[in-house]
Amino acid sequence: MKCVRCLLQHNLRWTGPSNAVPRVQTLQTLQTTPQQKQGSRYFHQSRTVLKNQPTSPVDFVQDKGKKSVVQDDLFERVAKKTKTKATFNRVVDVFTKQDVRRRGHVEFIYAALKKMPEFGVERDITVYNKLLDVFPKEVFIPRNFIQTMFNHYPRQQECGVQLLEQMENYGVMPNVETKVLLLQIFGEKGHAVRKYQRIMYWFPKFKHANPYPVPHQLPEDPVDLAKFSLKRIAADLDAKITVYQMPCTDVSESGQEITFPHIVGVQSPSQMELLAKHNPKRPLFVEGPFPLWLRKTCVFYYILRADPTPPEEKVEEPYDPERCFDYPLQLDLDFGRDLGDEEDFDVEDLDEGPVFAMCMTNQGDQATLNQWLSGLQETNPILGQIPTLFRLDSGSRELQASPDSRPGPEPKSEQQQQQESHAETEEEEEPQRRRGV
Repeated sequence: MKCVRCLLQHNLRWTGPSNAVPRVQTLQTLQTTPQQKQGSRYFHQSRTVLKNQPTSPVDFVQDKGKKSVVQDDLFERVAKKTKTKATFNRVVDVFTKQDVRRRGHVEFIYAALKKMPEFGVERDITVYNKLLDVFPKEVFIPRNFIQTMFNHYPRQQECGVQLLEQMENYGVMPNVETKVLLLQIFGEKGHAVRKYQRIMYWFPKFKHANPYPVPHQLPEDPVDLAKFSLKRIAADLDAKITVYQMPCTDVSESGQEITFPHIVGVQSPSQMELLAKHNPKRPLFVEGPFPLWLRKTCVFYYILRADPTPPEEKVEEPYDPERCFDYPLQLDLDFGRDLGDEEDFDVEDLDEGPVFAMCMTNQGDQATLNQWLSGLQETNPILGQIPTLFRLDSGSRELQASPDSRPGPEPKSEQQQQQESHAETEEEEEPQRRRGV
């Protein structure tokens, strides 16, 4: 500091008017040079950073949108003709090899998760592990409790959680490789690892909770699909499934091709007994179609039913005590009751009538359902004595009235208008009376 002060005093010494300007310039250079060096050292940036730096928020949003579009184009360019598991893995390999630092890996993983159903790999655990391997390792691990508390690298952790949520939605169980990859990427305290722990806790508990599971791959044959669907609908294990007609095509005399639909029906022995005891004077009804959803596939079925039995025709049959030895079907217990106890229970019983048979076909016209009834008549001869009516629903083909064409309210008479106005004035005066009281 003393040397600098002496140097300044030496430069400020008066030597004449001719030397005044250069000495003042020397003083300015001595005062400004250290600040310039310190400022240039603090704000130094390379040319590549300045070139890639967005100029405005609008440019930044456009750049982000371009990245997502580029990732989608990568899938379209690599998998032009066929979209299979091999082509999907090839796209992931192309992305991992083109940049060592894996820049834009979050956008790529989001685009890959969106494209997985198109390639048919949404239920493949190896593909999910391959996408997790795209994340850089040991970069997003929190080093202290503050980083853990403030969600260290939130975009990457949200992307990992989104990948696990898609696995959960498709029912894919993580394996040991998934756990190792998550620990290498996010550490033991990451949100993605906690999501993995929750999945591994709940999935084994609910894996076999459904007593009637539906397979992921449904049969493609319509007859096999109808058999599977009717077996699920029928509550009786002794129900017998019968194929009344197989799908086929025939050529008529005029040379026109005629397509015959498939007809598959189901009926249990108890339904056959109920149909044999049915009163021939009361008609039967063929109703439908009723929808049945099997995952993303919707099938339709038809039923043969009757109206509820009138109370005067109901006959209560006594229970057979030897019918079931595990538990009694009827209990006669005489408990001591008080005078205030009610023996009647307010239970609303809704009797919809018995269902005698069900069938599935891809053409729900009356001619096709008549073929089903003729096939049922071979095992149920009473059908030849009972009249049958068809109640077929046209579904969405039925015309619906628009809101403009609905009839409006009838015009009110003058007497009704006077009564309404008189009631409104009374309602307005009533609060004022209360206030006066």
